[in-house]
Amino acid sequence: MNDLLPKGEELRRAVKWMSDHMEQQSDTPLHKLVDEAVFKFDLSPKDADFLIEFYHQALKKKDS
Repeated sequence: MNDLLPKGEELRRAVKWMSDHMEQQSDTPLHKLVDEAVFKFDLSPKDADFLIEFYHQALKKKDS
């Protein structure tokens, strides 16, 4: 099934999934959500690094 999706679609789905989870369960650690997203969406280590940086920056802006 992943072969049918455009390149990057898994990462976009992971971002949406993580955002939804963070709204509902804000106490879940970021690294745990990233780990779950990596397995759920079959992401690469590069994609995982992107998610960590993306949400780290977003959380910094939110706390400012």
